[in-house]
Amino acid sequence: SQLSSCYLTTVADDLDGIYEALKENALLSKFAGGLGNDWTNVRALGSHIKGTNGKSQGVVPFLKVVNDTAVAVNQGGKRKGAVCAYLETWHLDIEEFLELRKNTGDDRRRTHDMNTSNWIPDLFMKRVMEGGEWTLFSPSNCPDLHDKFGTEFEQAYLAYEDKVARGELKLFRKVAAASLWRKMLTMLFETGHPWITFKDPCNIRSPQQHVGVVHSSNLCTEITLNTSESEIAVCNLGSVNLAAHLYPQGHEKFGQLDHVKLQSTITTAMRMLDNVIDINYYAVKKARDANLKHRPVGMGIMGFQDALHELRVPYSSDAAVEFADRSMEAVCYYAYMASTELAEERGRYASYRGSLWDKGLLPQDTVEMLRASRGGYVEVDDSVTLDWNILRARIKQHGMRNSNCVAIAPTATISNIVGVSASIEPTYQNIFVKSNLSGEFTIINDHLVNDLKALGLWDEVMIADLKYFDGSLAKIDRIPAEIRGLYATAFEVEPKWLIEAAARRQKWIDQAQSLNIYMSGVSGRKLDETYKLAWVRGLKTTYYLRTLGATSAEKSTSRAGSLNAVSSTNDTGSAAAPATEETQFCSIDNPECEACQ
Repeated sequence: SQLSSCYLTTVADDLDGIYEALKENALLSKFAGGLGNDWTNVRALGSHIKGTNGKSQGVVPFLKVVNDTAVAVNQGGKRKGAVCAYLETWHLDIEEFLELRKNTGDDRRRTHDMNTSNWIPDLFMKRVMEGGEWTLFSPSNCPDLHDKFGTEFEQAYLAYEDKVARGELKLFRKVAAASLWRKMLTMLFETGHPWITFKDPCNIRSPQQHVGVVHSSNLCTEITLNTSESEIAVCNLGSVNLAAHLYPQGHEKFGQLDHVKLQSTITTAMRMLDNVIDINYYAVKKARDANLKHRPVGMGIMGFQDALHELRVPYSSDAAVEFADRSMEAVCYYAYMASTELAEERGRYASYRGSLWDKGLLPQDTVEMLRASRGGYVEVDDSVTLDWNILRARIKQHGMRNSNCVAIAPTATISNIVGVSASIEPTYQNIFVKSNLSGEFTIINDHLVNDLKALGLWDEVMIADLKYFDGSLAKIDRIPAEIRGLYATAFEVEPKWLIEAAARRQKWIDQAQSLNIYMSGVSGRKLDETYKLAWVRGLKTTYYLRTLGATSAEKSTSRAGSLNAVSSTNDTGSAAAPATEETQFCSIDNPECEACQ
């Protein structure tokens, strides 16, 4: 009965608030919710505790409890419990926060099962770009920083730095901004965490900034909703299969989106998501209250890579970036149109008055607001193709049913069920095995198989080659170069193309997108350039950094075509002779085989 996907909470700076948040995590996780916790408000290590006249142990010990709660309470017995903790970059505990996922050090100060994310203000990125110094504070000494963003945050932050200079603040630490940035990227590469997310674009471009602050994103970094001590943000997610909304080959409009079909699908989907808000079971009252008041939903997409395959467009191309722009413009246009139609039928959401929607500002209009706040550092394409004035006029007349309408979630499992690529990602590998609590599933790229069959190249040797090269075509010379380019896998696509496509989408989206960064040949410079590009292109969030290992397992085949077969030991206990067609290969439960054990 619990149909919502994501929950975002803010943790208060006292024991009652902290353990109330832990209880809420447990209840929401029990009924299959993914969690995003904002911990910035909790005072730092060494802060004064008035009630006991002692000193605080900081954020980290509590995060260990959060980690263990996620392990103890899984998602309705169907999925592992999952939570992400967010901390702003000015928090005095930030450097220890960065190390939470390390496999070395004091295990009592490590969280091996929990996700972490940096919530980065624009001022920090400017200091990084300009080689400046950065000051770390405890929120107990500067509580207003937590609720400020943009130019207001910058003014308040500079005022606290002035207090430090005058000796009025004792609990602080100064670091080189570039040094802290390098540590963030180093930990991201070493542990996959904390993820890089940007506080100011999430708030400056939020349609709901009139009634609160976005303090974090969610478990998968695509939801950007207000949270407070009295409100837990909730979002219902759904994803449209983009590949199913293209005109097929042979149609006079082949290569174009079928706008009539897309609008019909999204209109139905938005109605369904809006229904969920009312019929849903809420394990926590604060979540119910917030959801009924603001009514946010997250309409997303999947099968973006499949659509490119249908169009015969490589992911690493300007044409793919342009398609990302045009397709997302259409999805957002029809999602916002559906919400205003629902508003006419069912009424506006309760907190509509004063929102950016109410002021006539659509998500693409807020890119200029971000530029003004940053004083530059925003390089985003502004092209438009649809008539948005029709939508503006309709919203002005009828309002909106939902405070937020669009967010692109990861869609890993549902994409497998539908048979398309996940979300907005390039093909991970053209053949691979996916594992979850339901078992292991072999995933293969059907578009590639069909092309190889048409070329007469689909045979047992090709299957063995695909397995040997981990689904990559780059080294299979008998495949034409055009096909290899079209089916380049995620690690063969330069990360800048992922960023560029995401930037084009982000200008239309009122929330965010779950964007994995795939990178082969990782270096400090490449990491630095990629994440700075993400910031300059106005992205709100990024998700996992996925890198390739320095080595991979050696593979071999026998003449029988069995890949990775392990031969049994011979009677003397030494390694078996080279494989022949008559050689018997061991089974996984052979107690005499060293490889099996």
